[in-house]
Amino acid sequence: MEAAEFRRRGKEMVDLIADYLENIEQRPVYPDVEPGYLRSLIPEEAPEEPDTYEDVVKDIERVIMPGVTHWHSPYFYAYFPTANSFPAMLADMLSGAIGCIGFSWAASPACTELETVMMDWLGKMLKLPEDFIAGTHGQGGGVIQGTASEATLVALLAARSRAVRMILASDPQRPETGITSKLVAYSSDQAHCSVERAGMIAGVRMKKIPTEQSDKYAVQGETLRRMIQEDKAAGLIPFYFCATLGTTPSCAFDHITELGHVSGPALYVSKIWMHIDAAYAGSSFICPEFRPLLNGIEFADSFNFNPHKWLLVNFDCSTMWVRKRSDLIGAFKMDPLYLKHDHQESGRYFYTDNSLFRSLKMWFVFRMYGLKGLQDYIRKHVELAKEFESLVRADQRFEISADVVLGLVCFRLKGSNEVNETLLKRINNGRKIHLVPCQLSGQFVLRFAVCARTTESRHIREAWRLITQLAEEVMQELPH
Repeated sequence: MEAAEFRRRGKEMVDLIADYLENIEQRPVYPDVEPGYLRSLIPEEAPEEPDTYEDVVKDIERVIMPGVTHWHSPYFYAYFPTANSFPAMLADMLSGAIGCIGFSWAASPACTELETVMMDWLGKMLKLPEDFIAGTHGQGGGVIQGTASEATLVALLAARSRAVRMILASDPQRPETGITSKLVAYSSDQAHCSVERAGMIAGVRMKKIPTEQSDKYAVQGETLRRMIQEDKAAGLIPFYFCATLGTTPSCAFDHITELGHVSGPALYVSKIWMHIDAAYAGSSFICPEFRPLLNGIEFADSFNFNPHKWLLVNFDCSTMWVRKRSDLIGAFKMDPLYLKHDHQESGRYFYTDNSLFRSLKMWFVFRMYGLKGLQDYIRKHVELAKEFESLVRADQRFEISADVVLGLVCFRLKGSNEVNETLLKRINNGRKIHLVPCQLSGQFVLRFAVCARTTESRHIREAWRLITQLAEEVMQELPH
């Protein structure tokens, strides 16, 4: 394909994308296919001779669309949002065209510098302490990761490296394996499974801190303090705690000010590394009314959330800030000759293996929406969730299972877990709306997350009508 054809095909593809998004609610939100459906629709091997572009595009509807779950449908209420906006898509096109890889300043100065500035822009929107802003006298800064799972792992590995370094500084003869075998990290039992997985990858034990419904599923400082004291008495070395703001099951919020006071002096380690995972909820902190949920950030060593969930910057764009750049540099710095350059000691650009030009998406979206437009978008989703909550509360057959703080409503039919499992199966089998469940205090709970950029009040009410209709059918089938 030469440039002339690319111009023509590119315009056709923009039309195809715009048509898809404008008409997405006409499609069943969840696919009606069985595992392995696709293999029979395409050849067993790649073509010897090239296919035509027209044939490739024709196969999008024949092969791809039947198996797509339409995350951007206003009838998609599962998981959490995945961000989408036209400015971000345009920036993605430009990023793909430039195709640079910014693993150092010299590899692509604009890529590296724009990322630093965009992270500062976003950090200031969130009113982060100056320690986390690269363009200040602080020692920290921000870097874009692929996912919150990556950020959690990066923070854990940096914390492990810092802990080992500090212990060896005071006891140089101690074998490193004897240190790592005693390291212990902590997270809520409500934390995303990626936190536990990070511990497995890092080779350290990860302990889950129990939470209670009476505490709104938030980690209590006293519980963490007791576990730390018990582990220190047993000869273990507490070194890392992952707090969660907006848990996946119920959007619960750990009280990080209280927890920050707890993660103080520990055996051999001057301070337990506190990482804050706010993958979904972090976007809301740009709104003054939700910013208090981030109070206590000053105690954290690192903080992460996903603009690619709820800030109109499409996947992947997961933003991570650290209080001290040197903690990351010390853990991951590699210095082969081919990466050396004249400006590598410029302290603010502390990344290696940086991505393609992901910061372009942030730049386009922030400029074309503005802070006010982004705030309005977040508030609209929260209002829609509150509308759904009011519908649930008005129906005596249902109950709300967790506080509705942002755009997630956890609810269930009053009754057994089996009844709610049947209801969810009926909902998803109908393929008109899509939900997923969670378990809270042993109960099977339905999650209703406002996800799509185009969701309106009418979609919420249509969804509720369908849910109540199916609930009535399920309850009529119960033995009397």
